[in-house]
Amino acid sequence: MVPEGGPPSGYVHDALFHDSPAELVSVAVPFLLDGLAAGDAAVVATGGDTAALLREAVGDDPRVHMLPRSDVYRARTPAAITTFRELAEKRVTEGFRRVRVVGEADFGPTPRTWVEWQRYEAVINDALAAWPLWGLCVFDTQRLPDEVVEAGRRTHPHVVSAGGRRVNRAFTEPGAYLRSLPVPREPLEDAPPRLAATGVADFIGLRHAVAAVLAGLDGDRDATEDFLLAVDEMTSNAVRHGRPPVDLRLWASADRVVCRITDRGDGLTDPFAGYGPAHGADLSRGGMGLWLARQLCDHVDITSDDDGVTVRLTSRLR
Repeated sequence: MVPEGGPPSGYVHDALFHDSPAELVSVAVPFLLDGLAAGDAAVVATGGDTAALLREAVGDDPRVHMLPRSDVYRARTPAAITTFRELAEKRVTEGFRRVRVVGEADFGPTPRTWVEWQRYEAVINDALAAWPLWGLCVFDTQRLPDEVVEAGRRTHPHVVSAGGRRVNRAFTEPGAYLRSLPVPREPLEDAPPRLAATGVADFIGLRHAVAAVLAGLDGDRDATEDFLLAVDEMTSNAVRHGRPPVDLRLWASADRVVCRITDRGDGLTDPFAGYGPAHGADLSRGGMGLWLARQLCDHVDITSDDDGVTVRLTSRLR
């Protein structure tokens, strides 16, 4: 059981690894009810089966808010971070001192989607650090892939079990963990690109060329427009913050599109870049390009080497 009251302020990121419904209930329910007794708000944002189990266990206590997982863990990870900040702000305004959340991220069906949420679990240690949130992330060890469970062990500073709350010795400093994750291979890049531009100087012409390729694809209009905007943002970033020449390669298939933008700059040294506006709440200062790209595309991968920095954007078209 988690000690009543718990850590005094700021974000707390705990993990519960369970292999049975009974183990889940024995830890998560006291966590929520102890929070209510301490003046915290109590929120459940999990998959349907887990939510039903916890709802039955807490009874009809209206103070436990059951939120659809998809309303909290949005399709793109920066949106999930924003949602948690808004949730904390709203509940504190209502008079709660903190928000306790039993959360269960949807890591998705493939290793490619797992990586995005592995990154997320590390990033939120930094992105939510100042917010009055206490998260208990639940991992079903009987259902989840081993890679996802291992990611949970690497990204949570504390682990909770029926025996209590303890320091997680497997926890890895978030920046180091993010840097250790491999960039997934993209098979489309093995084929000749639909569009190749080297040493780009005419960025208006480049935008028209990218738009023409996307217009010829049989994809969802919103998805292609989002992708075009993300390409615009990343090429602009390469010009403003990198060094010439700027190169672009674009690949497309029946169901997805990939774009690589490369410049000869020193690269991005901040592993948390793009999970929020670069200048925080003051959007008038700009710094939103990478943040927007992460919200507009399914996957954003950044690599740096002696030749410069490459941003790879990938999105499904349908």
